[in-house]
Amino acid sequence: MGGRQAYIEAVESLRTAANRPAEDASRAVVDRAVGLLAGRTRCRLTDAHRHLLRMSAEQHRDLADVAAGVIRLLDVPEHRTDGAALLVPPYSAATAAPPDAPGPAPATGSPGAAAPACRPEGWPDVVQAVLDAMPGQHALLIPVRDAAGRLADLEFAATSPEAAAADGRHGRGLVGSRISMLFPQTLVTARWLIYERVLDTGAPAEIGPFDHAGDRYSVRAHRLGPGLLVTWEQHDPHPAESDRIAATERLGNLGWGEWDLVSGEVRWSEQLYRIYERDPALGPLAREESEALGVAEDLPLRLAAAEAFQRGEQVDVTTRIRINGRIKHLRSVVDAVRDGAGAPLRIFGIVQDVTARETSVQRLAEVEHQLAEQRRSLAAEHELASRLQQIILPIPDGPLALPGLKVAVRYLPAEQEGMVGGDWYHAAALRDGSVLLAVGDVAGHGTQAATTMAQLRHSLRALAVTTSDPGVLLGHLNRLTCDLDEETPETAATAIVARFEPARRRLTWAQAGHPPPLLSRGGRTAPLPRPTGPMLGVVADAEYGCAVLDLQIGDVLLCYTDGLVEHRSRGLDDGLQAVIRTVDEAVAAAPRQPLAELLSRLRRANPDDDTCVLAVRPITGETQDLRHFLRTG
Repeated sequence: MGGRQAYIEAVESLRTAANRPAEDASRAVVDRAVGLLAGRTRCRLTDAHRHLLRMSAEQHRDLADVAAGVIRLLDVPEHRTDGAALLVPPYSAATAAPPDAPGPAPATGSPGAAAPACRPEGWPDVVQAVLDAMPGQHALLIPVRDAAGRLADLEFAATSPEAAAADGRHGRGLVGSRISMLFPQTLVTARWLIYERVLDTGAPAEIGPFDHAGDRYSVRAHRLGPGLLVTWEQHDPHPAESDRIAATERLGNLGWGEWDLVSGEVRWSEQLYRIYERDPALGPLAREESEALGVAEDLPLRLAAAEAFQRGEQVDVTTRIRINGRIKHLRSVVDAVRDGAGAPLRIFGIVQDVTARETSVQRLAEVEHQLAEQRRSLAAEHELASRLQQIILPIPDGPLALPGLKVAVRYLPAEQEGMVGGDWYHAAALRDGSVLLAVGDVAGHGTQAATTMAQLRHSLRALAVTTSDPGVLLGHLNRLTCDLDEETPETAATAIVARFEPARRRLTWAQAGHPPPLLSRGGRTAPLPRPTGPMLGVVADAEYGCAVLDLQIGDVLLCYTDGLVEHRSRGLDDGLQAVIRTVDEAVAAAPRQPLAELLSRLRRANPDDDTCVLAVRPITGETQDLRHFLRTG
């Protein structure tokens, strides 16, 4: 059974979801899981969706079930190493946008001129990770405001690798720079007013083309969180072939290099310098410098690649390097021009930065491992709770014959693994010849719910020795549940307790926040009016009223837990009416043995919730069924 609020309080929330199609709900679960998976692993949405599909196929499980597991695992705040939760604003790579002029340069800002830039913790790092993999010139600019709250400056908080300044700095080297130091004239142009409007309204803007330093540029600006995501583009009416090659390199995030072993000359493309975050003025890395950047654990991989190259093979290997304290994954494809003996004369190769891809793969694998651990843990808990439940709550194979009553019980477990609940029943004769009946529902699932169920059921049996008054018994169970709540917070339950007197066929019953029993009489079924009584474990000194019902031969009384009528995709009234129709049809189809027919027809409304059903009909002393009554009546 699921975590349950008071029966009346649940009605409104159930009605809200009444008309939601099941397929829409499943789609929403999958979409939410894809978003969580992509956000937590920093991978693309398509990669996250593909990973979910693969897990579903490999595990032979429904996609929505796999998605639900991902949500249970990841729908918690992600904590950074400093203990602060990482809050990520909505972001789409399609909104990538731009600074006002080409090539920003680093600056320290003018002291005292304006308030420092507002830098929300954490999320600019996420934007930086996205920009690292994007071609073109992009930057996240955080507004700097004066004492009156007006926009005074813009500071670079994240940049793409191709964002470059006139002095040669580029990429992350621009973080901390301000527009006022790089392009002071911008603060008095119409472009500045446009930036301010984008920040105030959130409406994106396109600026240009306009001339700057002899070239023409266009700028696009979008608001992202409290800042601006800007993209600027240089227009060249006659791009050279080298520019096309450079654009291709940027698009693939790859660069090329050549090593002439005869002359000793080494050449790197511009993009290769960007990948290695190296100033082109310093020239290519020496072999010793390049090897020093390698991660020690990858040495066997690098040695194997070197041996393959010496054998004359083309090498395609992905290894890791450490640059500026960060790990990069570089894929290298290397070949050579060789002499007649096979010795290399000139080595040429392509290096591609695949950090984002490899990191996503690793993080997806970590999440999949955590999901597998979670499933194993849930399976173990499910097995334990199921065994505990079977020991505590044995379900009889057939109807029970009690004084003046025939009682049938059916238990419908939840379909989902790990969803063992705390639904329970009790049906037994008392020493005074009466019969004690009960149905209950403990909030939650798993071992704790099964344990609480056991305590309530066995306590009821023990308390019945002292009193058979249903209201008094519920009062005792309520105090017990309140005591349990002190040990395990949020312990709560619902229940119905009834006492049947065979001589008068009188049923006295009380309820604690539980769905009302259904009475079938004369071919028509309706819920009984409920006496007062709150859920168990909510009010310590609660009192429980009793109602009295005189049963007649031919009546069928149905007590049940909420899983029979409540479902997330339809209203409570719809669920109740469906059960009422089932009772009417069962009694009409098998008036001589309605209990067996009824239990065979009943189905749980909620596959995520356990359901316990207790059906009762009065019998005479002359016969255990209705044959005599039907022949004479």
